Amino acid sequence: MSQPIPTTAPSSAAASQKLLRALAAATFVVFFQAYMVAPLIPRLATLFSVEAQTAGLAVPAYLIPYGVATLFYGLLADRLGPPRILLGSLLAFVALTALTATASSAGALVGWRLVTGLGASGVVPMALVLVSKRFAYAERGRALGWLFGAMAGGSAFGSTLGVLLEPYVGWRALFLGVAAAGAAVWVVVRKSLAPQPGAAGPATSPPAPWRAVLAGYGQLLGSASGARTYGYVLLNSVFHGGVFTWLALYFQQRFRLGEIGIGLALIVYGLPGFLLGPFIGRLADRWGRRWLVPAGLALSAMATLLLGANLPLTAAVLVVTVLSLGYDLTQPLLAAIVTDVGKERPGQAMGLNVFALFVGFGLGSWLFGEVLRSSLPTALLAFTGFEAVLALGAVRFFKGETREPAPS
Repeated sequence: MSQPIPTTAPSSAAASQKLLRALAAATFVVFFQAYMVAPLIPRLATLFSVEAQTAGLAVPAYLIPYGVATLFYGLLADRLGPPRILLGSLLAFVALTALTATASSAGALVGWRLVTGLGASGVVPMALVLVSKRFAYAERGRALGWLFGAMAGGSAFGSTLGVLLEPYVGWRALFLGVAAAGAAVWVVVRKSLAPQPGAAGPATSPPAPWRAVLAGYGQLLGSASGARTYGYVLLNSVFHGGVFTWLALYFQQRFRLGEIGIGLALIVYGLPGFLLGPFIGRLADRWGRRWLVPAGLALSAMATLLLGANLPLTAAVLVVTVLSLGYDLTQPLLAAIVTDVGKERPGQAMGLNVFALFVGFGLGSWLFGEVLRSSLPTALLAFTGFEAVLALGAVRFFKGETREPAPS
């Protein structure tokens, strides 16, 4: 990392595609690790002799610090350049993920998850920033589709392979394996960001006063488009983070599934985005986001309502697929709107977007766990109503999001 890396460099279409694939790989590994833990909650609770809600704190302990730290990474990116921040954060992710394997108690596991969230949170927002720099708005939906497809794929394989492999290799080996994969991805990303002949050095700027920083956030949130988009990123994340975190417990309680059964049941989560991410992005580029965002919210609410019914196992698995599709029809499209809202300060804009995304995930995970103390049906019904209200509001709030970026 001692060689200068340009924040913006002349790049051919082939180089941009190479970078996109490398960023997708980094995003995949980070999300694999993030989603690997939630399905292990019942197993970890048994191993550490604690209740499920205590073991479940490992999820918000990672996600909330992750979201908060993105605000600072975004500001640093506007000074030091996204590539440096991305590479440093990815290296921290590798080291801290490996160290998580040393945890000997639930408290230690939660602590390692917390510092890993702080260290790893520069990867995804910087990947989003680099995509926004390399691809024009008319093509950005497809490029973001790849990144969000990688997020979906990471969540799908992380939530499935982790719980499937744990009985054979143990949870410690899972973290060590992810760390090794992250190290390999770091090398690939580093090569894809190598300076090109004739490229300028890294663009830097002196630190901005805090007043200017706060003014920047005020501008991002002050427009109608910015306020509604960031608000929906946060609230929709609360919903999806809450429901997903406890799907493993749902399948354990409803169908008496063990670890392998849970892994097989969750294999469909994330697959729609992994397989259809670029296609959904092209639909958004062609038709706009006016109807796709409300449709995704409505699908998510319907899926959660059905999970509360007395479904057979096969039907429940299909409903989880619909729930995942609802996510893929919302968060990637909201991120594309954010890139236009924050085109004057991309690092800060994307930092705020990922802050809302991951803080929402963490809060939703914790809130669902607390409502779960009443009963599983109560928690599912409460989150269904929450998402249904968001869907109804989105019909009005996003009516201006047609093919071209809407005026703020």
